[in-house]
Amino acid sequence: MAIDFPYRIDPTGRTATPADAPAHARALVEQVLMTAPGERVMRPRFGTGIHQLVFAPAGDQAAAAAQALVTGALQESLAAWIEVQEVTVVAFDGGLEVTVSYRLRSTGADDAATVRLER
Repeated sequence: MAIDFPYRIDPTGRTATPADAPAHARALVEQVLMTAPGERVMRPRFGTGIHQLVFAPAGDQAAAAAQALVTGALQESLAAWIEVQEVTVVAFDGGLEVTVSYRLRSTGADDAATVRLER
């Protein structure tokens, strides 16, 4: 069962489910990207830890490390929801821009999410 984020109660008094599957999937991708491993008590491996790479020297090494972290975390945490097509990371002085292209397993629709992390 999919639970809407942020958590809320629907008009019937039950846990709300997401009305928009693409928006919900995009929010899930953003949650994985923005969460550091260890932040969630019951899911200590959830997240990427790419925030640490924001402070690394910008370049191909930081981009490659971020790409590996993001790909692995998404495949581990969201494999039931999405099929990761491509992860592109651009490192610039002061941050990273991560673009994830994926296919929704429920509908087969392609979508993408971009997150920009800055110091």
